[in-house]
Amino acid sequence: MACLILIAVLCRFSHAQAVNKEPTDTSDTCFDLQGLIDTQIKAGSKRIVVPSGVYRVKPQHGEHLALRDLKDIEIVAENAEMICTETTRAMTIANCRNVTVRGLTIDYDPLPFTQGRIVALAKDKSWLEFEIIDGYPENLEMRIEIFDSQTGLLKRDTYYGWQPFESLGNRRYRVKKEDGYQYNPQRDIEEIGDILVTNSSDAPGGNIPHAIVCENNIDVELADISLYASNCFGFLEVNCQKSTYRRCKIDRRPLDSDIQPRGLRRLRSLNADAFHSKHAVIGPQILECTAHFQGDDCVNICGDYHMVMKSDGTKLRVLAKHNMNITPGDPLEVVTYAGLRLPDAKALSIQKSIPIEPDELSFLEKQRMNEFFVNGGSRDMFDIQIDREIHLPRGSIIASANRMGNGFKVAGCDFGYNRSRGILIKASHGIVSENRLTQCWEEAIKVSPEYWWLESGSSNDIRITENNISQCRGMGIAVYAHAGNGSIAPPGAHNEIAITNNTIRQTRGTDIWVTSTNQLILNNNDLEDDKPDVKIEQCNNIQTDIEAEFIDTSDIRIQKK
Repeated sequence: MACLILIAVLCRFSHAQAVNKEPTDTSDTCFDLQGLIDTQIKAGSKRIVVPSGVYRVKPQHGEHLALRDLKDIEIVAENAEMICTETTRAMTIANCRNVTVRGLTIDYDPLPFTQGRIVALAKDKSWLEFEIIDGYPENLEMRIEIFDSQTGLLKRDTYYGWQPFESLGNRRYRVKKEDGYQYNPQRDIEEIGDILVTNSSDAPGGNIPHAIVCENNIDVELADISLYASNCFGFLEVNCQKSTYRRCKIDRRPLDSDIQPRGLRRLRSLNADAFHSKHAVIGPQILECTAHFQGDDCVNICGDYHMVMKSDGTKLRVLAKHNMNITPGDPLEVVTYAGLRLPDAKALSIQKSIPIEPDELSFLEKQRMNEFFVNGGSRDMFDIQIDREIHLPRGSIIASANRMGNGFKVAGCDFGYNRSRGILIKASHGIVSENRLTQCWEEAIKVSPEYWWLESGSSNDIRITENNISQCRGMGIAVYAHAGNGSIAPPGAHNEIAITNNTIRQTRGTDIWVTSTNQLILNNNDLEDDKPDVKIEQCNNIQTDIEAEFIDTSDIRIQKK
């Protein structure tokens, strides 16, 4: 019966599918991919096969495809491509268990970014003019990157002080840097002919961020998914358990296979992060994946910190980062304002509290954190009862130790050519192994909580092994922690960190930097002989075979191998 229904569905949509071989942005050629899948699920099929083809899809409620409340389903879409016709979300997978999506290729037409060639520059680089290249959209939004016209690679670090675009007509624009800008010849190296890339939006039905979003899932697997564009993150998961991303690919689409003729190949893939995991009960398994040329991190695995405004015995008054994700019974990571990580506590009860008070708001406005949290973030206050008395100064932070991605694995991946970090870890009991990281503009592998973003947490039991790092502009491997007050956290922020058998070449920053760690193993790493650059700061109980620079070593005990 399921097969007969599938045949009927394919007959119903056969004309639309044929038209899709040469996509055009008109509603009468859009294909009801959602209907095809929903019909088979309603018929009781557990294995849905999407036939080969190129499918232009119109979003409904800001989503081009939605899979919700499914169990024990496999969707096979090998040699099938979904073209998203608005710059809003490609796919949502929510409240699912044991669901696999395999083989789908996703792209956007119109693209969520645009490209223009620089045609004029101020002598001091304080402004530039550019012309939109044929085949790229003209709706401009800020997130500027500049690529070298000869190599097609990022040319300079991201500059955040741009003012709004000024249209000069005929697809030509001028953009200025911030008032008070000062020319830096080492940094401001853009030239006439280089390519400016910035965001573009075209979503008349409403814009929802990110390409593929997983929410509240258990054991969902995305395999062999190719993603060529996104209005923000590529893969975002929230509140999931053990998602698997297997052989998924994020990259720039080649010009010879592009869905529209263009005057120049694409120089960006996604607008922001490739793989981003938040609040996972069991962390993601990111295996044999590729992420190149996206506009931010390759991987970020994290939870949320919430800020303590007052402590009174066993009662804490807490400002939530966004939504309060601590629940009664959760173990809590507890970190003082000076960065001292205390033994975990336990949340006993949580209830909404009186609004934020003027003195608390004044303190918040002075913190070293992203301006969103200072000026426009959550103002929701909670009273949290914990299982023992702790004195926590204002500005201390707590997080649910169950919801930060513990148990993750990032292995066998190929990452790089991006403007930020390679692999960013804020979780415990995980493995980062056998990855290739090339031309990341910041740290290739970073293990650190971030007070700046209120992203938890500190890490226990991490193995960083057999990774190959080359030509990165930042540090090779960095394990550290900064306190709310700006100081380096004392030992014990991280525990049981092993960095072994990694190869690091041609980094501009320190090869390996470790701080704030108790029980560190640092062995058998292959560094450049003429530039072994290892720094260890505020660590205890070290085993190392590398000649390192030890800083603030009063409490360090070194045990040579």
